[in-house]
Amino acid sequence: MKNFLENIRSIFAALGTKLKRKPKEVSAVNEPITTPRASTVKRKVDRFTVVSWVVTMLLVVSLLGTTIVYKNSRSATSVLAAQPTSSAAGEPSATAQPQVGAPVVGEVGSGLSSIERKLQLITNIPERERNDSITYRVSSGDAMLKIADEFKLKSETLLYVNSQLEDNPHNLKPGMELTIPPVDGLYYTWKEGDTFESIAEEFYTTPDEIINFSGNKVDLTDPKIDVGMTVMIPGGSRDLRSWEQDLQTTGRGSDTGTGGGNASNACGGGPVASGFGWPASSHNISGNGYGPGHLAIDIQANEGEPVYAAGSGVVTMAQGGWNYGYGNVIQIDHGNGYVTVYAHLSVINVGLCTAVGQGAVIGAAGNTGNSFGAHLHFEVRIGGSNVNPYSVVQ
Repeated sequence: MKNFLENIRSIFAALGTKLKRKPKEVSAVNEPITTPRASTVKRKVDRFTVVSWVVTMLLVVSLLGTTIVYKNSRSATSVLAAQPTSSAAGEPSATAQPQVGAPVVGEVGSGLSSIERKLQLITNIPERERNDSITYRVSSGDAMLKIADEFKLKSETLLYVNSQLEDNPHNLKPGMELTIPPVDGLYYTWKEGDTFESIAEEFYTTPDEIINFSGNKVDLTDPKIDVGMTVMIPGGSRDLRSWEQDLQTTGRGSDTGTGGGNASNACGGGPVASGFGWPASSHNISGNGYGPGHLAIDIQANEGEPVYAAGSGVVTMAQGGWNYGYGNVIQIDHGNGYVTVYAHLSVINVGLCTAVGQGAVIGAAGNTGNSFGAHLHFEVRIGGSNVNPYSVVQ
């Protein structure tokens, strides 16, 4: 830039020298040039120099301003565009603009847009399928249904693979270590003569489920399992021991048909239920729902909270003690083929053959028998067989 300015100055200086008037020559007879005339010429030369410098500075300022404007126009070529609109047929219209957030090239090809994007500080790693079992230690406040929901399994799966529970969810205790399988099903140790077809039929699943489960590491080109190898049977199931049948259904008379083949007749006639209501103040399930291995529902109830008769009927059992893990238990025959059972009670307020109406207080919730925390164990039976209480009780 310095050399450029010096060149311009030299050009104007040379131009000024050429344009400068030369003083006329005078003869010897003329009078010599006076000092004032020489001073006038000098002033004219100084004025031209000042003008040349002013023009030079104007040119420099103009060049710098043009450069700055050009730079700014280059950096502002990217603009935010609206999202594309769709035509009536659902296709983008011809005049649709690029979607906001997509790279946009300016008219002079200056590059991509400078749209800001949110930084993700934590990488989301997709959850991978688990093939191996894990161990879970039961803590206070746990319940079978809660643990099963936590690992996205059915509660009966935990009974299938944990022999220490003996097919009874009420055997769950704090400190117990449970095997948590990767999927619903059960484990099986392969024996001599077993085939995929025979094992699938035994455990109510398909051969493909066993072969294709990646945790079994079966060679798909030559599927076989060595004797003594423990494999997962995905979707498999087995019959669970029905602990409810240990407590026999007791009916109030030979003509009620409530007890089935194992019923004992304890009382005579009485009121007949026309409907069924909820037996506790809370409608929440606190531990186990109805399903294989638990043919009842565990209703949330604190120690000492009232328990109500679900329907009118006659008390055919009001018995304290262990009672096969039921603890203090009450049965009511409703005279219409139904019997209801109330277990783990802390207090029994009725006696054998007592007639009760729907909603009558028959006892208080507790934690007796094989119970893991206070709640109301509630069953509904027809002809000695359990049914889901939700299908009967409103």
